[in-house]
Amino acid sequence: MSGIVGSVSAKTNIIPILLNGLKSLEYRGYDSAGLSYIKDGKLIINKVKGRVKDLENNIEKGTYSNIGIAHTRWATHGKVNETNAHPHQVGKITIVHNGIIENCNKLKHKLEDKGYIFKSESDTEIASGLLDYYYKKYQNIDKTIQKFIKKVDGSYAICMLVQDYPDTIYVIKKDSPLIIGKGQDVNYIASDVPAILKYTKKYYILEDYEYGKITNNDITIYDKEGNIINKELKEYQGSDLTSDKGIYEHYMLKEIMEQSTTIRQTINPYINTLEDLLKLPDLTKYTRIDIIACGTAMHAGLVAKYLFEEYTNTKCEVFLASEYRYQNNFLTEKVLSIFISQSGETADTLAALKKVKEAKCDTLGIVNVKESSIARALNKVLYTEAGTEIAVASTKAYTAQVALLSVLALSHAYRKQIFKEEKILKILNEFKNIDSILKPILENTKTYEKIATEIYTQHDVFYIGRGLDYALAMEGSLKLKEISYIHSEAYAAGELKHGTISLITKDTPVFSSATNKHINAKTISNLKEVISRGANCYLITDEDIKDDSFKQIIKIQKVSMFLKPLLVMIPYQLIAYYTAKLKGCDIDKPRNLAKSVTVE
Repeated sequence: MSGIVGSVSAKTNIIPILLNGLKSLEYRGYDSAGLSYIKDGKLIINKVKGRVKDLENNIEKGTYSNIGIAHTRWATHGKVNETNAHPHQVGKITIVHNGIIENCNKLKHKLEDKGYIFKSESDTEIASGLLDYYYKKYQNIDKTIQKFIKKVDGSYAICMLVQDYPDTIYVIKKDSPLIIGKGQDVNYIASDVPAILKYTKKYYILEDYEYGKITNNDITIYDKEGNIINKELKEYQGSDLTSDKGIYEHYMLKEIMEQSTTIRQTINPYINTLEDLLKLPDLTKYTRIDIIACGTAMHAGLVAKYLFEEYTNTKCEVFLASEYRYQNNFLTEKVLSIFISQSGETADTLAALKKVKEAKCDTLGIVNVKESSIARALNKVLYTEAGTEIAVASTKAYTAQVALLSVLALSHAYRKQIFKEEKILKILNEFKNIDSILKPILENTKTYEKIATEIYTQHDVFYIGRGLDYALAMEGSLKLKEISYIHSEAYAAGELKHGTISLITKDTPVFSSATNKHINAKTISNLKEVISRGANCYLITDEDIKDDSFKQIIKIQKVSMFLKPLLVMIPYQLIAYYTAKLKGCDIDKPRNLAKSVTVE
């Protein structure tokens, strides 16, 4: 997701504020950066293709301004170049924008008929042109914004400078997140809290179809009709979200190594006693659970599906949010919809949530960011305590989601009296010992580095598994392709002979986990089939398997199936990391990927 920062001050130079804010949002991913500020009554725009440090180097040292807006862009409309980078200025209007203007082509043709000429391929320039058109027509900024809201389809978080009001920043919001930070004689605008935490912990959250006017000492927020809204001033309760890599070369490695802590922090309120387990929501009135998510969060949902169906006898379906919102969902009051999102701002997940709420069905969320759009819209939310995940490829957020969903499934099994208390207590005790259980897996780095040396030159890698192991294969495959750019696919092991096995050639790497004693033999048989065709097979298992035909067997501890996904995934994550490192990839900021996907 692109990043927005803005600031207006009475006495403070806002240029460092804008640049520091953009740096704090770099983890979201971007390909160009730019800012606009007013100096000596003149509007100046500076933008670059590349990183924030390139933008900083492009600005003369000592440059001073009291008002400005800034942006990091992931290309959506138009190529990656300075022309398409934000800010965009048309006439008296200069804006930065997150989101997508869906009817931009229609608006562009109408504006061109009015004499407007556009320089870029960006929908943002068209939005700027539309605002300029209405401002020229009405000579009133409130009426301009209200008309804009009525005419534009799509999503937008807009931060705007108007030539005639050099001491004011205007903001408009629909579907893309935007907050206004409150300081002392200085105020701030940002697409997310990390951008302003260095300066203030007090902020307002804009809702859809709201707009605002911000000066150095005043913040006024309006609804789409122009009525003033009395907003609650929120205060961030956590610590500063900024972080450094410490002893680690990359944020991703740091976050992988933090997983014992983040899992424990997430589940600790629920695992100390049987009574604690009942602090989790009671799901017994539902006959079906729908889990809706995207990407890695959807893979966490697949683990939960296995646990709910296998151990609680509850029907559970998992849906990609981007598909769920456009299909018949057969919702009733007996269906619980669980939404999973690390950022709490995922556009497709949020849209699916709105659809479920319109059907007046119960919702539950697994979210990492407090006060995010999804968290605020849910009937009930459970927070993962993964902290800020800087690397684009999710690791600790995923395992925190899986751990919380696993404990939720265990709570449901307990309420339905499927397990005896002694078994529940044994599983809870395993969760309490998560540090010692994960320690040898996290420390087995030499094995993962060795595997990486054997696969990093390959063009194709396959992951296979059955049941829960298939769900884990999907996430393992995603991690590898995300950060190493190696083509990687996950398949159900039983599907190999239905076409996939034709892709196996000499030395093709094939990864699998075998963690279910009832079907492990079948998975091993499938691996033997690819080994006989020249594949190099890597197996993660808790069984004692002595077989020289495998390239590598990674042994994990025998634990309950409620914990087992955590033990399997960490080797997959570290193998992906070391492979990408050998390839010289930008591990924390993979090409074309955004940390928070706020457009469809």
